Amino acid sequence: MSDTDTQELRTVFLLAHTGRPAAIRSAERVVRGLTRCGIGVRVLADEAADMSLPGDLTVETVQEVGPASVEGCELIIVLGGDGTLLRGAEFARASGVPMLGVNLGRVGFLAEAERDDLDKVVDRVATKEYEVEERMTIDVLVRNDGHIVHVDWALNEASVEKQARERMIEVVTEVDGRPVSRFGGDGVVCATPTGSTAYAFSAGGPVVWPEVEALLMVPISAHALFAKPLVTSPRSVLAVEVQPQTPHGVLWCDGRRTVELPAGARVEVRRGAVPVRLARLHHASFTDRLVAKFALPVAGWRGAPH
Repeated sequence: MSDTDTQELRTVFLLAHTGRPAAIRSAERVVRGLTRCGIGVRVLADEAADMSLPGDLTVETVQEVGPASVEGCELIIVLGGDGTLLRGAEFARASGVPMLGVNLGRVGFLAEAERDDLDKVVDRVATKEYEVEERMTIDVLVRNDGHIVHVDWALNEASVEKQARERMIEVVTEVDGRPVSRFGGDGVVCATPTGSTAYAFSAGGPVVWPEVEALLMVPISAHALFAKPLVTSPRSVLAVEVQPQTPHGVLWCDGRRTVELPAGARVEVRRGAVPVRLARLHHASFTDRLVAKFALPVAGWRGAPH
């Protein structure tokens, strides 16, 4: 094999939720398509074991996903629902390799394609007809008695929530070193524009277009006169202080990673130093995506006059 041929070898990492039959079939289809196009496929060993591939198809396997596991890969293709896509985002952020998501779940705002688009995904990857954009993340610090006790990050949101279902959590919110409001409730969501259509949306927050750089703070079921969603500068620092007399709380990052918050803990959220890179296949506007994902009624729209 010549040096030129070696340079042209391409590899894609495939991550799927193979606990579901539909995901297994989709993964097998993508492996066949990419292999037929001369693109190597790397998968987790336990996920490869779930697939039924012809004997003439071979995939490279690794035991677990990490920055080293995706080294040399052009893309991380993720097949699954929101949880699997967020799992893929963890590996994309750690490695810098772009993620291309295929939605096998319900809403799937992070996904660039749907289940019916698998052949199109393979074709676009094979011909390199995709673009890469960066999505803002947030860095999260937890302090207790002035000391940093936990460091984390999120693509969608960091939420401070009550731990006991029957008790409210009492918090004081802060923006840029100044207090905003004290209230009891279920908690507070601090989100990115990407996360504005996730938990923050369910809590009553605004939808923010992805190209807008901002931070969101959205109270969850707050008992207060003023507990409105806030949209701040991307340079702002948001903080949520768990009051000393309140029961313990819990911090969730993207609904995947959690840590207990003792009474008196302070959670600080700021723009993340490392973005997540997403591969884009379409140039459709976010407005169209919003309408399609939420099945919004637009009958009767006539459009601007020409």
